[in-house]
Amino acid sequence: MKFETLAVHSGPGPDPATGALAPPIHLATTFARDASGTPLGGHTYIRESNPNQSALESALAPLEGGEAALVFASGMAAGVSLLQTLPPGSHVILPHDAYYGFAIAGREFLPRWGLAADFVDMTDVRNLERAMRPETKLVMLETPSNPLMCVVDLAGAIAVARAAGALALVDNTFATPALQRPIALGADVVLHSTTKYFGGHSDVQGGALVFARRSAAYEAAGHVRHILGAVSSPFNSWLVLRGLRTLAVRVAAQAATAMAVARALAEHPGASAVHYPGLPADPGHEVARRQMTAFGAMLSFRARGGREAALRAVGRVRLFSRATSLGGVESLIEHRASSEGPTSTTPQDLVRLSIGLEHADDLVADLRQALDG
Repeated sequence: MKFETLAVHSGPGPDPATGALAPPIHLATTFARDASGTPLGGHTYIRESNPNQSALESALAPLEGGEAALVFASGMAAGVSLLQTLPPGSHVILPHDAYYGFAIAGREFLPRWGLAADFVDMTDVRNLERAMRPETKLVMLETPSNPLMCVVDLAGAIAVARAAGALALVDNTFATPALQRPIALGADVVLHSTTKYFGGHSDVQGGALVFARRSAAYEAAGHVRHILGAVSSPFNSWLVLRGLRTLAVRVAAQAATAMAVARALAEHPGASAVHYPGLPADPGHEVARRQMTAFGAMLSFRARGGREAALRAVGRVRLFSRATSLGGVESLIEHRASSEGPTSTTPQDLVRLSIGLEHADDLVADLRQALDG
C-alpha cells in the first residue's frame, strides 16, 4: 500500500457503535471492570492507557514501518523516556548540533541519572566509530538537523551503532515518514514531535516513539510513561490522528515550496549561505538524495551582515509569522539563537524557516523585501 493511502486509512476504521468515520473522543479517566475485575474494554486508568492514545499508536506504527508505537505528552517526553530506560553507567551519543532541548538534557540531566553523554558530528560516520565505547547503549541521530540542516548517512551510522550493540534512535520529525523511513534503514526506534507535521496545524502538543520491534526497549519505555506520567491526552491524541490523514499531501506541497524558497535565497545577496539539502551545492545533498524522497520543508539561512542583519530581516517580514515551532500550515520565521536562549550554540546570523502552505511566489517576495531593507 502506498504511503498516501496508508496515511488516510491508518488507525481504527468506522466507530463500531455509531458508524462514524471520525473516531469519538473518550475523555474518561477511569474505566469500568466486570464482576471478576476484568476491564470491560481493555483499559483501566488514563495514565496507563486510553482509547484515543491507543488509536493513535495503532496508526503511527505502520506509517514508520514499525511493529509498535508509544505516544507521549511531547517530543521531549518521548525521547527522555527512552533515555530513562538505560541502566546507570550507560554512555549515550548525541548529535553535535542536537535539538537544544536534548542538548540541555544531555549536559544537565543525564549526569544526574548516572549516564554519560558525548556530542559527536555524525555527518562523518568515522567520528561516530571513534566515539563508541563498550558502555555505549544508545546513539541518537537527527537528520536533517535542527537548525543547521546537517545530513547524516543513516544506514552507515545505524550500522555502527548496531555493530556495537547500541540502540539506534532517529529523530525523524523534520522529514516525517512521508519522506524518510529510518526503520527501513535499520533503526531500532524513531522519535517524533507529533506537535509538528503530524498535527500540522499548530494546535496540539505531543510526541511519539515508533519501535521496529515490540522489544524490551518498547516495554521499558511504556513502563516509564505509565509510572512517570508523560501520557498523551485523549484530545491531543485525537487531534494528531486527524492530522495524519492529510500528512502526505501537506508535506509534499510544503517541500516543493521550500525548494523554491531555498533556490531564491541562494541567489539573494542578503543571504551569505543557505542550509537546505535539496540544493545541489549543500554538503548533505547526495546523502539526502539517497535516503529521502524529497528534502523537506525546513531550511535556514545566514544573513549577510551578522546578527543585526538577521534580526532586521526577521523583523521586516509581512507574511511569515515570527514564531517558534514548525510543521504547521502557516510559514514561520525566527532568529533561532534568540529562541534558544543564552546557552544557544546556534550561529547568531542564522534565520530558521518553516515553510507552510502559502504560494511560493508570495513567500519569496516577502523574504526578498525583508532582506532588501
